[in-house]
Amino acid sequence: MNWDDVRIFLAVARTGQILGAAKRLELNHATVSRRIAALEDGLKAKLLRRLTTGCELTPAGERFLETAERMEADMISVRAEIADEGGEISGTVRVGAPDGFGVAFLAPRLSAITEKHPSLSVQLVPVPRSFSLSRREADIAITVERPHEGRLVAAKLIDYSLGLYASKDYLTLHGMPESSKDLNRHHLVGYVPDLVINPSLDYAADFSEDWQPRFSVSSALGQVEAVRAGSGIGILHAYIAASYAELIPVPVAPALRRSYWLVYHETVRPLRRIQLVADFIAKTVEAERELFASGSRKRAIA
Repeated sequence: MNWDDVRIFLAVARTGQILGAAKRLELNHATVSRRIAALEDGLKAKLLRRLTTGCELTPAGERFLETAERMEADMISVRAEIADEGGEISGTVRVGAPDGFGVAFLAPRLSAITEKHPSLSVQLVPVPRSFSLSRREADIAITVERPHEGRLVAAKLIDYSLGLYASKDYLTLHGMPESSKDLNRHHLVGYVPDLVINPSLDYAADFSEDWQPRFSVSSALGQVEAVRAGSGIGILHAYIAASYAELIPVPVAPALRRSYWLVYHETVRPLRRIQLVADFIAKTVEAERELFASGSRKRAIA
């Protein structure tokens, strides 16, 4: 069996398109289609079903995907073993993260690892969306829940808190709510419910049974900026809000606890660059654990 054909099959399976796989592999569309056909002929099985919108795996394709991923893992492991362990770490690592954690925490800190390893390139994709590691949309993902499906390696990074905040100017004009029921007479800043990437982040009802925001932003950092500008009371990450003196905790409801997890696909476990970046993120979070704890205490004391 030709490994290149298997590699091309994996790209098509992960992108769901022959054209998308061709672009990712920098190959001609016809070449990808021809190599898939050759693989199917060799296996005497139809692996892909061509649709007008792309491709989907047949039952045989689903079974072969497991074999192909094991082959990929073995290939990665062999390459890692024969590589010069004392050599310089190089290549690209893409990190997907929620926008709050990605922009507020990771973005100012990741340059430290590229300064130490000049041949290493780190791509940070901090957007409010989920990432498919099996489709290689990211090499490492920061998630808000531990995944329970797929061949994934997951490690808990840190707990964090979410609480109610308002700006000093807003509270001067409108006063401090006396209870959670009092929130409905205030201007509220919220998220866009149908764009929430995980059910655990649909938490407004935990703060108020009748949470009706006048202004909604699909980005966690956008909500921070809106609250800072005096748009109303919002549910913010405590460790981010603690960085702004003008943000005041609104102590009418208990803080919520959530967690960040660091996740990557087990097939890339042997890659030194993946382990290097994963370890760097974990150690950086651990070194600044007080940042996340201080946000929680500030919310609890208020």
